[in-house]
Formats: sequence, C-alpha cells, structure tokens
Amino acid sequence: MSQKNTIVALLRNENEEYLKLEKEHLKLENFLKEINKRKHITPEEEIERKKIQKQKLFVKDRMAEMIRNYSDQ
Repeated sequence: MSQKNTIVALLRNENEEYLKLEKEHLKLENFLKEINKRKHITPEEEIERKKIQKQKLFVKDRMAEMIRNYSDQ
C-alpha cells in the first residue's frame, strides 16, 4: 500500500471531516454523472453542472490538503 493510500485509510478512520468530505465528493460526482448522461441539458442545468464541478474541485482540494498536512506531521 502506498503512503498516500495509508494516510487516506487513517484519515477515514480517525477524521470525521475527511470522511464527510469524501462522501460529499462522491455525491457530487454521482450527480455530475447523471447530468452528463443526458443528451440535452438546459442552460440552467449547465449552470448547475458548472457549480457542482467547482464544489467538487473545492472538496477534492480540501481532502488533498488534509492528506498533505497529515504526511507533514
């Protein structure tokens, strides 16, 4: 197991915020998949899709920051 995978496993077990972020990331990813399955989306759906992409990226960045902080300890 790589060091990153080990840290992720530890954070899942020890850090409630990380686990919450991971669940949120998965929820946003699944929502995006549903939107992307559609052949046609409305302008409003496109705006929502962009908003969700930004939220997903923010969550992913926060998770990566937590992994970096853990490995720096």
